[in-house]
Amino acid sequence: MTPSHARTWSQRGRTPVVRVRGRSRRRISIAALTCYKPGHRSRLIYRPRRDGGNRDGRKSFSWRDYRDLLIAAHQQLGGPIILIWDNLNVHKAAGLREFAESRDWLTILYLPSYAPDLNPVEGIWSLLRRGWLSNVAFSTPEHLIRTVRSGLRHIQYRSNLIDGCLAETGLTIRSA
Repeated sequence: MTPSHARTWSQRGRTPVVRVRGRSRRRISIAALTCYKPGHRSRLIYRPRRDGGNRDGRKSFSWRDYRDLLIAAHQQLGGPIILIWDNLNVHKAAGLREFAESRDWLTILYLPSYAPDLNPVEGIWSLLRRGWLSNVAFSTPEHLIRTVRSGLRHIQYRSNLIDGCLAETGLTIRSA
């Protein structure tokens, strides 16, 4: 896979070239929840996961990682959670379903099969890619993780950005 192209500045006649290493076994995955409650500020809860490069190890989030994220979200939010998820296969794993069924504070609903335009978290990724991750050549995985955390922290403390991601979907939150 080739890296994305972006515009930048340089001296006339000198095309900037960024060397890219071909170590594709390393991966950084991020799971995020946008949290909305009428009358309260919107919140963003996220967890990064770095793949250590082991050939045998799992590269992305497992259902246990999502379970731990949901437990942390429940503790932070202090109330019941209605979770609206896309149809990622890990989101529908048997272990995660059993976990959700055994918790009275958790209700899981799913978006239609392919509907990224209805998922507010896609707006968060768009903000991150267009802002903090654009025009940067990362020298190490740690540099990437620091930049991602910085960008997400910036978004996290600006609830108007999170509200904008929900507004972009056209969905609304109504209290029952």
